[in-house]
Amino acid sequence: MSNQVHFLSLRGSPALSQFRLDKLYAALKLSVPSILHIYAEFVHFAFCEQALNETDKNTLTQILTYGPKTQTESPRGELFLVIPRIGTISPWASRATDIANNCGLKNVLRIERGIVYYVTTKNGQALSETEKAAFRAVIHDRMTEAVVYALQDAEKLYHHADPKPLNSIDIIQGGKAALEAANDDMGLALSPDEVDYLLDNYNKMGRNPTDVELMMFAQANSEHCRHKIFNADWVIDGVQQEISLFGMIRNTHKLNPGSTVVAYSDNSSIVKGQKTKRFYPQQNHAYGFVEDDMHYLMKVETHNHPTAISPFAGAATGAGGEIRDEGATGIGSKPKAGLTGFSVSNLNIPNFTQAWEKPYGKPSRIATPLQIMIDGPLGGAAYNNEFGRPNIAGYFRTFELETNNEVRGYHKPIMIAGGLGSIRPMLIKKQPIPAGSLIIILGGPAMLIGLGGGAASSQASGESSETLDFASVQRENPEMQRRCQEVINHCNALGENTPIVSIHDIGAGGLSNAVPEIIHDCERGGRFELRNVQNADLGMSPMQIWCNEAQERYVVAIKPESLELFKAFCEREHCLYAVIGEATDEEHLSLSDNLLGDKPVDLPMSVLFGKPPKMHRTVEHVESKITVFNTENIELSEAINRVLAFPAVADKSFLIHIGDRSVTGLVARDQMVGRWQIPVADVAVTTSGFQATTGEAMAMGERTPLA
Repeated sequence: MSNQVHFLSLRGSPALSQFRLDKLYAALKLSVPSILHIYAEFVHFAFCEQALNETDKNTLTQILTYGPKTQTESPRGELFLVIPRIGTISPWASRATDIANNCGLKNVLRIERGIVYYVTTKNGQALSETEKAAFRAVIHDRMTEAVVYALQDAEKLYHHADPKPLNSIDIIQGGKAALEAANDDMGLALSPDEVDYLLDNYNKMGRNPTDVELMMFAQANSEHCRHKIFNADWVIDGVQQEISLFGMIRNTHKLNPGSTVVAYSDNSSIVKGQKTKRFYPQQNHAYGFVEDDMHYLMKVETHNHPTAISPFAGAATGAGGEIRDEGATGIGSKPKAGLTGFSVSNLNIPNFTQAWEKPYGKPSRIATPLQIMIDGPLGGAAYNNEFGRPNIAGYFRTFELETNNEVRGYHKPIMIAGGLGSIRPMLIKKQPIPAGSLIIILGGPAMLIGLGGGAASSQASGESSETLDFASVQRENPEMQRRCQEVINHCNALGENTPIVSIHDIGAGGLSNAVPEIIHDCERGGRFELRNVQNADLGMSPMQIWCNEAQERYVVAIKPESLELFKAFCEREHCLYAVIGEATDEEHLSLSDNLLGDKPVDLPMSVLFGKPPKMHRTVEHVESKITVFNTENIELSEAINRVLAFPAVADKSFLIHIGDRSVTGLVARDQMVGRWQIPVADVAVTTSGFQATTGEAMAMGERTPLA
């Protein structure tokens, strides 16, 4: 540890409830049967400019005294310390350090938290290397955490690796083979047509592509972002189809537009609302009711690939991404209520196998249906709870079917997140971005998580490596998203005087997708500085900084004269922001790196958003042999029991009670009905305002074979 920084370790409260401990024992029962006892407690690490005096140390101890008052134990046994990955700054650390500084502890540079596990065995011996590996796998997330074996090892948290360099792919010497190798190694999911398109354009420019440019192109042109299959030309049984899949979806709205205000052109759709009394602070900071027109917005999307790989984080960031889509609709709106749904294969619960279930196995890289349905709903509920949005609708289906020597099911699950919100009429359209407008990243710092998620989710399951699959799953920080939303709410309250000119959420592809998108929408280019991006992992390469999918971020365009106002809102909400560059008249994207002296991106927008050859799909109908459904041997009582035990029919209380269904005070009907609160509601209803007799109804049906 450097002489300038003093390291302090402080014990915290027990980290695991008895329920969590029992769950941990169960997870280790087969892999580490020698374990007799586990004790886990939080431990805090403070890095200070100078040694704290007794008064400051007492203040810090009070700040770090939290959680349930359960009995602590004297540490004994083998030590395993779970800390944030070396070289990174955790979201918890950012919040805790802010709190300490705001409480007068200006001497504190950073506070981090770990969980220390003490393990004793039945024979009193240390765990074997195999047992240690099994234990480590259960207690930490290898994407964001590390395991060390001494408290003093946490000093390494303050050490930062040197930044990794910019890389180029040598197509001048290696030609198409070099680009194809990069496609495989980086998990870009580029089609052969796209490889040829890039090769042709870089040969015309007379230079090699950087890894930043390739990853950016892959994300911006992935199926996830560009819907290439949904926009493809189809030939079915030799007949050219006149309309694409997306055209078929749009056609329903074309035939019956109703009261739609915005459809298929923004992050959410918007329908016409009515006048309501909104309750919000005026410019004198006093809260009050103001009558205002209010439209409704709706959004639903899936987060299947991440939920298959890491159910809790995948479902949590699925809910978070959908919330961001709502908030970034128009030039700012407000999420109100959510829905969550899951389709998985048969659960095969141990010691509770049902008559219709057969264990067919699964790919090693994905979670079991049971794991998905234990951890996925908890992830989605946790995000909604911590953000402060009621989740009041959804569905749950299991499905596997043997047909024509195949087994069809949802090993790769459907995880659907959706919701409704409200938006003021003057905010429904994104404005043209004038040249010279400032481009701002609002929200959390860049972190090495979720790299390549847009491309990864666009690949057929199993085509990428297990390491790339795991790296493509994002991690959640709902508290940061709440800060961002409050900044957006302050801007919304100003109506036509909002400082926001345009806003996009940052999701698949990270900055590499969102930043080009916001300027491309207005036929602009941009000049940006990579090192202006807030960064929690200083060892990242330029490609990792520009393309990671760290969550809870928005890209916002404002006019230069609005910067002080926007800055004041961010400071009030303790929300991170960074001005990373400006929009330009020339449709060219330039990204400089003043630390390494490189230019990671130097591309005409026409190359990034050009028109690679359109995808074509030719298919033939396959005649299925229909088996006559035989009802002769069905025992009625057994059939009734089977139907009632089928997850789609059975009680869903376990999916409902994990969420706060009344937060916001605007919920008129949640899932629970009547005096005995039975979960049989077929619609979710919210009110337009605290004094309103109008509202919104939201329901969900399912017909997944049509999708």
